[in-house]
Amino acid sequence: MSNFGYAGEILKVDLVDGSTTKLPTADYADRFLGGKGFAAKIYWDIVPPQAKAFDPENCLICTSGPAAGFPRFASSRWLACGRTAAGEREAFSYGNLGGSWGNRLKFAGYDGMVVQGKADKPVYIFVHDDKVEIRDATHLWGKTSFETIDSLKAELGNKVSVLTIGQAAENLVVFATLFADEGASGSGGTGSIMGSKKLKAIAVAGDRKPTAADPDRLRQLGDHMLKLVRGAHSVSKVWWIIPGRTKDQSCHRCGLGCTRQSYIEEGKRFKCFCQAIDTYRLPAINYYNGWNEVILFAMRLCDQYGLDSSVMEPMIEWLAQCYDDGTLTEEHTGLPLSKIGSPEFIESLTRKIATREGFGDLLAQGTRKAAELVGGRPWEIVDDFIMNSASENKDYDPRVYLHNALIIATEPRRPIHQLHEGAIPALEWLKWTEGKKGAYLTGEAVRKIAERYWGGAIAADYSSYEGKALASKRIQDRTYALESLILCNQRWPMIPYPVEDEFGGPALASQIYSAVTGRDLDELELEKAGERIFNMQRAVILRQGWGGRAGDRLLDSFHDVPIQEAFLNPECIVPGKNGEPASRKGAVIERDKFEEMKSQYYQLRGWDVDSGLQTRARLKDLQLEDIANGLADRGLLK
Repeated sequence: MSNFGYAGEILKVDLVDGSTTKLPTADYADRFLGGKGFAAKIYWDIVPPQAKAFDPENCLICTSGPAAGFPRFASSRWLACGRTAAGEREAFSYGNLGGSWGNRLKFAGYDGMVVQGKADKPVYIFVHDDKVEIRDATHLWGKTSFETIDSLKAELGNKVSVLTIGQAAENLVVFATLFADEGASGSGGTGSIMGSKKLKAIAVAGDRKPTAADPDRLRQLGDHMLKLVRGAHSVSKVWWIIPGRTKDQSCHRCGLGCTRQSYIEEGKRFKCFCQAIDTYRLPAINYYNGWNEVILFAMRLCDQYGLDSSVMEPMIEWLAQCYDDGTLTEEHTGLPLSKIGSPEFIESLTRKIATREGFGDLLAQGTRKAAELVGGRPWEIVDDFIMNSASENKDYDPRVYLHNALIIATEPRRPIHQLHEGAIPALEWLKWTEGKKGAYLTGEAVRKIAERYWGGAIAADYSSYEGKALASKRIQDRTYALESLILCNQRWPMIPYPVEDEFGGPALASQIYSAVTGRDLDELELEKAGERIFNMQRAVILRQGWGGRAGDRLLDSFHDVPIQEAFLNPECIVPGKNGEPASRKGAVIERDKFEEMKSQYYQLRGWDVDSGLQTRARLKDLQLEDIANGLADRGLLK
């Protein structure tokens, strides 16, 4: 295989004996592209099925994709993967990060990095100039993520890019994050994998930029991409843009930009983006009767300790409700619950969780587990606030956006990049129905999106279950391909979602892949590669005990509790039949129809309908016969 687009090697580090080995990228690239594909296959090959999240045999796997390092394609994303304890079922999980670390790892000569084993004492890894060093990190243990990055840059120079953890991961908080330069944060419980290995940080440096097979064609595609971005519909102003306080900040070599923001505090730059600002936004607004800087302070606290804001947000909502109900008190928790929204509360909460002090030790296990241990009313209401057993926030609710029901049920964590696809068009359409300035997405436009991306116009009727199984499959397959190239979800294809051209579509993505690697891959072949990668991950989690059909489930609240208000859509209005407005207020996901939808989905995937297990015939068609043999050996194949 030519190394066009790839660095050519994947670095493997064993913290037990300090050894390093190099895996040829060519062994993985043809079938699995990069990113999520590489990570799932490497995990299958290296990690024993019985290994738990905090066992030395588990791996932290960091991977970029063939598009990484090339400017003007929003391709600086990278993945951190491994088995995590974030959910009620331990499973292979993932975090999708931006910034510069993924590109810098590639510039250092590696398409990925695999860390296995556990060190006797805190260490960090330094990768530079063909050298890999495991160094003592005792002086860094106990420091915040910000302090660690500053210390290592002072020690190694500003040209290094640093991936690190805060105190939450050191103390094995199940929803601890990774943190890297430029505010990049990796969720899904991946931070605690590093903490369990006594691995404080990974610093990388290098200047070996990748080479494209067809640089002239890639330049033309870059020009086309910029033209599309500049001519695309503008996105409505979002709440994390704070005039006079924040400004645009693109990830390393992105070339396109998005609504990502940053701001300066005491001479240092911090991120301000999307869900992270919602961690404490509404509690602070309610407490102060308007905007307050504590909203930004809360984001910084989560990043310095390494706490997942998508878990912290609903946890705070749950604590507030329990306090209002009188079922949790300040005496019981040791938290200033009467001051939710204040700096005192968020500072106390984040510190106690990160250090596992008092009631924080309970919360460090995730909101749902904490509620179960408390019992009573707190347990009865906890699912009103969370999306899944990993206690992540409930934003694009499947009771409103039926496209998301199967996606949530078949994923080990909240797959936000997939959830966007059904929800964002509906929300943009809603603005059009309300006559908002700049709104552009008509009912006809949503229908065209459904035909182009989801397999048929019927998927544009959000009031019907019809067509949603196929839409879910198409969304997953395409997203898995994009998360293997890797291309950023902010531009591929969700925002701003033009309809008349291929911006963000699989055709353009496949052309970029071909220009970078020299391998011809058309739109349908790219989507099939995504299907192969999705099936690879499915095999991994089945081998870990996912449970097939029985494991593909939603929280009971989605079936039993009628929805009254949705994120950004309080009246739950969606495109209905023929594009007419329809309300999902008061709706649930009917159990019998959900099971019917699962059966349709399994049929479309070529899996066994009764069990939800994969079949040898389909895996063979996807060039995964070796994986089929591994599943058959464990009785997990039909």
